[in-house]
Amino acid sequence: MITSIQSILPFLVVVSHVGLLALLVSLLLKNGFAKWVGQHALTLGLLTAVVAILGSLFYSNGVGFAPCYLCWWQRVAIYPMFILFVVAVVKYDRGVFKYVLPLSVIGFILAAYHSYVQWGGSPLIPCDVTASCSKLYVYAFGYITIPTMSLTVVVAFLLLYWANKIHENRHA
Repeated sequence: MITSIQSILPFLVVVSHVGLLALLVSLLLKNGFAKWVGQHALTLGLLTAVVAILGSLFYSNGVGFAPCYLCWWQRVAIYPMFILFVVAVVKYDRGVFKYVLPLSVIGFILAAYHSYVQWGGSPLIPCDVTASCSKLYVYAFGYITIPTMSLTVVVAFLLLYWANKIHENRHA
C-alpha cells in the first residue's frame, strides 16, 4: 500500500502542475476558470492544506523519511494554513488570504532554497542536524522532489490568493 501511494503522489504532483499552469493562464486572462476558482478559493485552500499535511505526514510517518531542517520550516509555513482555512470556511471569511499570503511567501522562499540545495547548490546554512537537506528521498519525472511538492503547495496558495482577489474585486 505504501509503495503504491509513493508511486501515485509524484504523478498527482505533475497533474497539479498542469492544473496550476492552467489556473495561471486563466488568471492572466481573467476568464471563467479563474472566476470559478476565486469563488471557491476558501474550500480549495482548505483542500490544499489537508493534502499538504497528509502528504508530509505520509512521507515522515508512513514511509519513514526523516524531515530535514528545511522541511520542518516549510511545515511551519504550511501547517497553520489548515487552521486558518477551517476557521475561514466556517465563518466564510475571505479575509483569511491576508494571513495566507505572508505564510505562502515564506514557504515559497524556503521551498525554492531547498530545491536549490537539492539540485546541487551550495547551502548557505548547515543542514544536517537530523537529516541531510540535499538527500533526494523522492525523485520522479526528472524534477519532482519533496521540496518541489512543497513549492507546488505554496504556489497553489499564492494562485488561490490571486483568484480570491479577482473574485473580491468583482463583488466589491
